[in-house]
Amino acid sequence: MDLALETPRKWNLAQLLRSPWLRPLNDPVAWEQLLSALNPMWSTRGFPARVRAIVEQTADSKTFVLQPGRRWPGHRAGQHVVVEVEIDGRRLHRSFSLSAAQRADRTLEITVKRQPGARVSGWLHDRLRVGDVLRLSAPAGDFLTPEGEDPVLLLSAGSGITPLMAMLGELKSRQPDRRVVFMHACRMPRDFIFRERLQQLARDWPNLQLQVHYSAQDGRFDARTLAQRLPDYRDFQARVCGPRGMVDAIEALYRDAGVAKHMRSESYLGRVLPASATNDLDHRVHCSKTEQVFTASARSNLLGEAEAAGLRPAHGCRIGICKTCQCSKRSGTVENLRTGEISSEPDELIQLCISVARSPLELVL
Repeated sequence: MDLALETPRKWNLAQLLRSPWLRPLNDPVAWEQLLSALNPMWSTRGFPARVRAIVEQTADSKTFVLQPGRRWPGHRAGQHVVVEVEIDGRRLHRSFSLSAAQRADRTLEITVKRQPGARVSGWLHDRLRVGDVLRLSAPAGDFLTPEGEDPVLLLSAGSGITPLMAMLGELKSRQPDRRVVFMHACRMPRDFIFRERLQQLARDWPNLQLQVHYSAQDGRFDARTLAQRLPDYRDFQARVCGPRGMVDAIEALYRDAGVAKHMRSESYLGRVLPASATNDLDHRVHCSKTEQVFTASARSNLLGEAEAAGLRPAHGCRIGICKTCQCSKRSGTVENLRTGEISSEPDELIQLCISVARSPLELVL
């Protein structure tokens, strides 16, 4: 007699939980949909946060005060989050710096400048209301408040002010005796995001020195401007955020002065490629997952070229910070728009939004 036929089948707990007889009770997607329908704040995907207040900063920038759920892990000043919104049935993701330091009530702030033609910033300005719920990623980034006791320079231009405001708040609460120079460049007074808040802080905080540069009347802010306004800049731990051109100039200033380690930066525009015979070429790109082939201009980033070809790669900030668009390059040569580095290494991870083709490519897309 075959004893195996008479031995009852032994089930372990993991097998029982995966059993089709328990569906939909053991289906995580179904549970997520149910919880989100009952209350968006119960969602288990990402970190839901309810809009508590909306503050108009300038004619084209707003601050959204958000209350995350209990699972929110907390953040450090200078970090960013990826925000998910659904527009016309499509989920879109964009990265925004958190514009306030960690608070006792756990509320967060993102400050969003409306960008011409940008769907997400426009939707947030026009459609988002108090009481609505956004879904956030975990906070990320290592552009953080400088440690130690050295004086601090916070230098921003335009919407680059947002992560530096969080750093300023952290310095105010933790090191009020530390010397801080906050230098901001914008076109005109009406474009000065956080103007009233900064002016009030400068009045109330003796160790804070506020300097504002209006480019419409004072010209473009550059490294020479910094050296003139702050002759002892070498002694400062600097955090710089703004357009790529300005950041590059300040980096060169610190590097030439032999104090490059005193500066860290973040920028929101990629490097502009000069015209040349090399980067005027078009290159064939083969996507190994979808088996789609498209042609990429060597003067445009791969994310935009892929989207123009009908692909929908995951993406977030579009400026090389959040790494949502990161994918594997199996073969070919790319140039990094942030660093200028040209790489032909096989099977390397690249960020589509800051990479351009320098040869035919094979990407895992």
